Amino acid sequence: MTKSRMFRLSLVLGSIFMIIFIIVFWDNGGTANSYFHTPLSRPVSPYKPEEQHTAPPDEETAYLSDVDEFLDMFLNSSTPHNSNLNQKTEQPPPAGSRGAIVASYEENVRGYDWTSHDSKVSLDQEILQEARKQTLRQFCANSSFTFPTKQRSFDDIPNKELDHLIVDDRHGIIYCYVPKVACTNWKRVMIVLSESLSERGTPYRDPLQIPREDVHNSSTHFTFNKFWRRYGKFSRHLMKIKLKKYTKFLFVRDPFVRLISAFRSKFLLANEEFYRSFAVPILRRYSNRTNLPASVSEAFSTGLIPSFTQFIQYLLDSHTESEKPFNEHWRQVYRLCHPCQIEYDFVGKLETLNDDAAQLLQLLHVDTLLQFPPSYKNKTASSWEEDWFAQIPLAWRQQLYKLYEADYVLFGYPKPEHLLQD
Repeated sequence: MTKSRMFRLSLVLGSIFMIIFIIVFWDNGGTANSYFHTPLSRPVSPYKPEEQHTAPPDEETAYLSDVDEFLDMFLNSSTPHNSNLNQKTEQPPPAGSRGAIVASYEENVRGYDWTSHDSKVSLDQEILQEARKQTLRQFCANSSFTFPTKQRSFDDIPNKELDHLIVDDRHGIIYCYVPKVACTNWKRVMIVLSESLSERGTPYRDPLQIPREDVHNSSTHFTFNKFWRRYGKFSRHLMKIKLKKYTKFLFVRDPFVRLISAFRSKFLLANEEFYRSFAVPILRRYSNRTNLPASVSEAFSTGLIPSFTQFIQYLLDSHTESEKPFNEHWRQVYRLCHPCQIEYDFVGKLETLNDDAAQLLQLLHVDTLLQFPPSYKNKTASSWEEDWFAQIPLAWRQQLYKLYEADYVLFGYPKPEHLLQD
């Protein structure tokens, strides 16, 4: 009996030792000796990618990372690991249904134009990317430039604030999505690459075939904030491994123009959720109205919607953040993507979307698998800023700039002096 107990104890201790040993090995040795099963192990420079390791076709559909396999074996995870790990139980509408029609009224109002556009400017992407990343490194290291959360470490970031980091283990990619910066189409790309969503058992191959409502369903994507459910106490460690080995990218946009786009999208379109959560409080607080319509359709029929001035007033109101954090559509990029805690390999901009998207897909070695969906015309052009901000008091504009200054500086956008001076 004693020998049996000793044997079981030795087996348990041996397993624990092996777990610790392998984790330390991975942390120190990286994937140089234990490759993740991914065609892209993060290169030293995104412009000199390592030789691509392509799995045979029959292995790609059953992809598992070494880390996932290892933890499943030792932690007896109840979650089955397969290529459809994050697949929703509710299947999307069949092709040809309302959800699959991309050229919908809503997207037309949002400013989408599904015709292709030839780039007018040929950019030296390598130099451009290095300059963008250098700007990030410079100001993240500059102690005289401060903003909230800058000094914290990655471990200090609450789990709930990591919900914008989408992981594709099949190709070794991490994408931090920023709403109002072509994120719908980049999410579509991530769905196709990770095969996280299927139609009638077949993974989507064409990004534009994925219905919009499924694209923005949180259950469709495997994000960092979900790691704890799958990996428990190992989650932070595995995040760091993937941040080190995977290629990480994000796309940004002129901060004030992004605000205009967010206002047009969420307040000038009949959105029930945003009407109840934001329009009603804004109207009550800044219009002194008590009896407001119960639904967004009633409000629109009477023309009762917040003005852009009231929206800006809401953003500047100290009570707004104290009640709840900014909604993701107007939350600062540094709060969504943590660029001083995460070293991004590629920084794209909406203003150069076509060139940046083409270059990024090449760097990821996936340009033969899909193309980035046709871009939309930027109806919220920077030249509109003066029109939109004409009714905003100068003092408010200056306060608003301070609120979004970190995004301007970190991502190399010029200070809008014409809006901040008399």
